[in-house]
Amino acid sequence: MTTLNDWSYPEKKYCVFFGAGFSKWACELPLAKELFDFNIKIWGSREQQNLSEIKERWDNRYPDRTSEEFIRELIESSPAERKLVTWYVVRRLADPFILNAFSGHRSVLSIDDKRKFKLEGVRKAKYFIDSLLSPNLTGILTTNYDLLIEYSLGSENFNYGTQFQELHGRGKYPLTTWLTGPVLAQGNLTLLKLHGSISLTEKGYCTDGRGGITGKAIIVPPTQNKQFFDDIAPVWDQAKIILKKSETIVFFGFAFNPYDQKILDLFTETESWIKKIIVINTNPDVEQSAKNIWPNAEIKRIDPDDIHKISQLL
Repeated sequence: MTTLNDWSYPEKKYCVFFGAGFSKWACELPLAKELFDFNIKIWGSREQQNLSEIKERWDNRYPDRTSEEFIRELIESSPAERKLVTWYVVRRLADPFILNAFSGHRSVLSIDDKRKFKLEGVRKAKYFIDSLLSPNLTGILTTNYDLLIEYSLGSENFNYGTQFQELHGRGKYPLTTWLTGPVLAQGNLTLLKLHGSISLTEKGYCTDGRGGITGKAIIVPPTQNKQFFDDIAPVWDQAKIILKKSETIVFFGFAFNPYDQKILDLFTETESWIKKIIVINTNPDVEQSAKNIWPNAEIKRIDPDDIHKISQLL
């Protein structure tokens, strides 16, 4: 397997930033502009009603407008509309990972559930993430809500900023909490989710993506003028520490969108010490976007389909 050490400097510290393009590449999860395809397997009359309501609003209001504008419109309309559109966003991204559980119930796959490896997208994500693991990896940052990174690592191999943090919810395997005890995010590798997660609720991080079913996940919705919450603020402070320790940043599937101004400002603060930027992206324009932030850094772009050729390109 080609590892990061084959196409970066092995003695240099690096961090990795995953954008929506990574989940698209691995698991065909939709990008923001593709969110309202309504490709959801419905469970029950309540979900059918929610889906019908959000589709009606989409069809009537913004058939030719962007997803970000539509989401912002609903968020600013009323608490009820905000609740509806948030439910749809997290439900859509959780859909491929929802399975029948025992007694006729359903659940989003837990982080440690072995059934996750039946999904090709999870195996694909894990294969790539495993290639990144090294003592020189300072941390992983992401704006993605899904659990692909968590599935790839398992609870024993990462933490959400605090090592040995207890995760709420079911045990490592269905119906065996009394055998395995509480689940701890106990790995040395820090994973920071800058826009929240389908696993983040008012109780804290959970062992699964239950917020993707209930709609009660804490996320920063994908809109212009993003609204940030106190629950997520500490994550940003920790992200600055990880970036400060790094000389190289590897981006996979991040678009450098102008409306992600808070993220771009975070990167701008690193301009004086970041020496190398690697962008894994199908869009060649991201090279210039990166150059605008890091004018003195070495910039390299790799097409996702050419990851196996990276060592030849350097």
